[in-house]
Amino acid sequence: MSEIERAAEVLRTGGLVIFPTETVYGVGCDATNAEAVARLYAAKGRPQFNPLIAHVADLAAAEREARLHPTARALAERFWPGPLSIVATRRADSSVAELACAGLTTIALRVPWHPTARALIAAFGKPIAAPSANRSGRVSATTAAYAIEDLGSDVGAVLDAGTSPIGLESTIVSVGDKGAATLLRSGAITREQIETVTGPLATAGGSIEAPGMLQSHYAPRAHLRLDADTPRAGEAYLAFGAPAPADGLTLSASGDLVEAAANLYAHLRALDATGAPVIAVAPIPAHGIGEAIRDRLARAAAPR
Repeated sequence: MSEIERAAEVLRTGGLVIFPTETVYGVGCDATNAEAVARLYAAKGRPQFNPLIAHVADLAAAEREARLHPTARALAERFWPGPLSIVATRRADSSVAELACAGLTTIALRVPWHPTARALIAAFGKPIAAPSANRSGRVSATTAAYAIEDLGSDVGAVLDAGTSPIGLESTIVSVGDKGAATLLRSGAITREQIETVTGPLATAGGSIEAPGMLQSHYAPRAHLRLDADTPRAGEAYLAFGAPAPADGLTLSASGDLVEAAANLYAHLRALDATGAPVIAVAPIPAHGIGEAIRDRLARAAAPR
């Protein structure tokens, strides 16, 4: 039996599996099994009002779970497989457990492109509910080792495929029954790319409609001080557009935002491990994927 087949068997028996996606590592369960979903919430320490993303094989599988407006379908055809999650109205006969949708009338769906994730979904044959593989509110895992550090005692299988290629969670867009599109979470697919399909996006309100919308999220143990040109005494420093300083690391010495996104979580974990009480973070431009990086940093720095 292959590692993929063993992991699929763990899912069939209601267990949890750590597996890679192109964004970050996920911890997955059978999305159709309410008991497995409850076990996943408990392992992460995740609030049950915070919905999960169901990972499916393709657009046809997504349409069995949700009513997709033509705008949502156009987004799927443009960006799936890929780091885009679409929130749409949940079908009455959806196979995904209501608990995974946090009791909402909507469902979040994604078709990943990572070959290991796709192989697991194919072997399992049903939707896999999978948030990031870390304790709730903490820094997301971009390697299997980080995921095991947080959740290893709670899972039945681990699929290790090296470092996550993108390193930031998926972009989440909600598309209502009338076609109105709202950006719920910024991510690897930028606002500008999404708007080539949807037109101008609305901004999310205060309700929790999708993962990653809690005010405090993605947080290391250290406090973060953002838009810091230089560190203060005793602070670790996360630079950008400059070489790594003696007291820190750099997201990208050349100022490459894609490289910065890929390094963000690993560098936050590494600086957190130094025991510094504060991590000062250099200013990050807000354009392109920089919007997503700034979103994650703002939530990581929020009051807890």
